[in-house]
Formats: sequence, C-alpha cells, structure tokens
Amino acid sequence: MTVDEITYKIIGCAMKVHNFLGNGFQEVIYQRCLAIELKKAGLNFEREKEQNIFYEDYNVGTRRADFVVENQVIVELKAKINLEDVHLAQAKNYVVAYDFPVGLLINFGSTSLQYKKVFNPKYNWARGT
Repeated sequence: MTVDEITYKIIGCAMKVHNFLGNGFQEVIYQRCLAIELKKAGLNFEREKEQNIFYEDYNVGTRRADFVVENQVIVELKAKINLEDVHLAQAKNYVVAYDFPVGLLINFGSTSLQYKKVFNPKYNWARGT
C-alpha cells in the first residue's frame, strides 16, 4: 500500500469519527474511536508508540506518537478549536525526529475536521509513493 493510500484511509477514518461525535470531546476519546475505525479499515497501527528522540548521536529522551500506521505514517491528534502553527511545527518535528517519511496532523476540535499532511524533507521521494 502506498503512503498516499494509507493517508487517504486514515483521513477517511477520522472523518467517520468526527461525523459521528462532532467536536467537543477530549483528545483521548477521539484517539480511542480512531483506533476502532483504523482496525475496521484493516490498517496495522500502534497507539501511543514510544519513540526515541536523538540529538546528533545522543538519545535525549522519548515521546509517544499518537499513532504509527503501517509503520510508515505518524499521526498526531488534537482536539483544539483551531490548529495553530505550533501544532503544525510539532507534527513536522515528529516526522523528522522519528525518521518517518510522512505524518498527519488531525484536529477533531473544530466544527469541521481539520488535517494537514506533513513531509520529512529527507524523503522527497515519499510524495505519491
């Protein structure tokens, strides 16, 4: 399955969750519901997967990704009224720090589902693969 096919399915799953629940719940509720939809869609994923963060060759700590899907896409969820630049920067940083080609930032907190696809510049070939 290509990265584009995976992200398309993830966004579809998120839309189902948002259409059912609307906005106004805590992030963890959306995370649990998205896990159900990802499973129904036949996607392999890990939830709250702990990843090491490196500075040069030094392990400087860990961070948990909300989802790692098909071991190719990192998904970061929010439940905010609006996405802000800081949220987008966080998603971009995770993609680079975890060394994944693509990430999705998904916000369930607005009246319409918001999502942004972010790319690791190291993987320019990832677009469309």
